[in-house]
Amino acid sequence: MAKLSNEQVTAALAGLPGWAREGDSLMKSFTFRTFPEGIGFVDRVALVAEELAHHPDITINYNRVTMTLSTHDEGGVTAKDVALAQRIETTA
Repeated sequence: MAKLSNEQVTAALAGLPGWAREGDSLMKSFTFRTFPEGIGFVDRVALVAEELAHHPDITINYNRVTMTLSTHDEGGVTAKDVALAQRIETTA
């Protein structure tokens, strides 16, 4: 899967509220009322990631969960990352 152009990434971000480009990745932080709610979200994302065979980098800071998406084999953002971000949005 080919790395997306800057224009393609910008266009994709227009449909992903709260997501931003950070270098060669897409990133968004989600805040939950409690730690267990954040962990539940991570569990749901894990199932989606397995289904898509594409896995995010996940950082958990108490009730804040940050998702970072990049296709390392391609050195940047691909359609796989955009698809996963879209699914994560429906999971949140």
